[in-house]
Amino acid sequence: MDKRLLDILVCPLCKIQLQLDAVKGELICKADRLAYPIRDDVPVMLVDEARTLSSDELA
Repeated sequence: MDKRLLDILVCPLCKIQLQLDAVKGELICKADRLAYPIRDDVPVMLVDEARTLSSDELA
């Protein structure tokens, strides 16, 4: 994912900057415990498309 894009992307719920999980192809919001998928190098920033993170994934 393009570093410039990653620098400006924030969580649509809380507006906190997201962290990239390149292995899983997701953008992580620890505050809301959500993982937004990246499909074909395009982040899907819809809350309905995000998955909830388990407590183990947040550690």
